[in-house]
Amino acid sequence: MARSRKTKPFWERGYNGHVYWLGKAKLGKVTLQGAGAAPHRYTWEAGGRSGAADELPKAKQAVELAVAIANRQLDLFPQ
Repeated sequence: MARSRKTKPFWERGYNGHVYWLGKAKLGKVTLQGAGAAPHRYTWEAGGRSGAADELPKAKQAVELAVAIANRQLDLFPQ
């Protein structure tokens, strides 16, 4: 019996940051701040949320969590 393959989101490294992709859809991104620009080193944006973190793994984890919550949350005004 053939199993269907489900595409998984993946991280792609870029200039001054990382991007979280699902196929050709951008789910979120983590950007490196300039030196002395902010108290945190990385800023992230995903699923209509944003934030900052001191370490890259924590910023990536926050993006993955925001994407997971956005996928499970019901729409406020269904169409």
